[in-house]
Amino acid sequence: MGKLFGTDGVRGIANQELTPELAYTIGRAGAYILAKEKRGKILIGKDTRASGDMLEAALTAGFCSMGIDVVSLGIIPTPAVAYLTRKYGALAGVVISASHNPGEYNGIKFFNHEGLKLPDEVENQIEDIILNNKEIEIRPIKNYIGRVYNEVNGAKDYKEFLKSSINVDLHGLTIAMDCGNGALYKIGPEIMKELGANVIAINTSPNGMNINDNCGSTNPEIIQKLVLDTKADVGISFDGDADRIIAVDEKGELLDGDHILAICGTDLKNKGKLKNNTVVGTVMTNIGLDLYLKENDINIVKTTVGDRYILEEMLKNDYSLGGEQSGHIIFLDYNTTGDGLATGLHLLDVMLSTKKKMSELNQLMKSYPQVLINAKVDNNLKYKYLENVEIKAEIERIENLFKGEGRVVIRPSGTEPLVRVMIEGKDQAEITKIAQDLADFIEKRIGN
Repeated sequence: MGKLFGTDGVRGIANQELTPELAYTIGRAGAYILAKEKRGKILIGKDTRASGDMLEAALTAGFCSMGIDVVSLGIIPTPAVAYLTRKYGALAGVVISASHNPGEYNGIKFFNHEGLKLPDEVENQIEDIILNNKEIEIRPIKNYIGRVYNEVNGAKDYKEFLKSSINVDLHGLTIAMDCGNGALYKIGPEIMKELGANVIAINTSPNGMNINDNCGSTNPEIIQKLVLDTKADVGISFDGDADRIIAVDEKGELLDGDHILAICGTDLKNKGKLKNNTVVGTVMTNIGLDLYLKENDINIVKTTVGDRYILEEMLKNDYSLGGEQSGHIIFLDYNTTGDGLATGLHLLDVMLSTKKKMSELNQLMKSYPQVLINAKVDNNLKYKYLENVEIKAEIERIENLFKGEGRVVIRPSGTEPLVRVMIEGKDQAEITKIAQDLADFIEKRIGN
């Protein structure tokens, strides 16, 4: 796989790229770096993929061989693992999930004892052990070998945490949910019903391979249709590990992460809870959000793509709200990672407290047309696109063409052999053609 850690942990096709042998080695190396030879426990949660059991068993063996106990949380959302790692006083937490990727993929990502994703330098230390085949001589015996425990209250504790941090009464609301056959398939509908909502939930029957399969937050037309067909007040759709959300208003119009930041940023500012009067976005944030926030005297700072980089910026400068267009939204006063379910509850809280329909809130900012097209490239070259003189010159030519009324953002995928080409401007047809032409241009020069 080359460099192991991408933007969100280690990912690959399960049992081909992400093998149980690699998972075992990741377990030993991860325990060595994160536990620092302390006795203690590491939590493991997973989504609904068939390969999750295999990888959990291998990771568990690696941890236990280092004298670390393992607490298995079962199928549970990523943000729940981040929270429970803190609540249960664990040395670390691990999520086995490939997020929005298809069912044949899987992934491994770590949280430290504070529920924070690992910084690059810590991941590099784990990688160094694995890629350079460094031997870890720690081999406890007898009763010093780690043991495995099943935590049956994890989902309950997470739900209680959400309900205690977001005080909202959903009686009288009809909420449509697309659970994506993922980690939230059971918890999501349960908590909405417990808060009083009438819930219409779909894709709640995972079979090990149907996670994200024409459903969930990467297939928003499903939740749009469900809202219109059922006349729901709002729709919410999640990805496989439920750390992101895409919402839909009662008219069937989408609310992506930028619109959610506009709504929740305004609400937090009005309540005096928007720390340092700033929202954190990324280079992919729609320029429409920039303009809206500026008009409302709210600052925006931008990071590279990836919720871990948003979080680092938030921690560094004491900000309370940040997120991505894809629906990763972090409310740092409540949790240390993107939380799709919590974000949905925050949105509903704003809707109820302002007594506005979601469609009205959805009009706060106006999105500029954006086009995102993937260029299929050689995986070894995806980070070197600007070293190609022709590609660099073509990007500069397009930027000059826009004359400040559009922009080009090129971003290598952290998990796939792709370079993502994003073009933003005023004319949808024009930018679509430009984006496709540029993607084709890149493929011809660094494609497979």
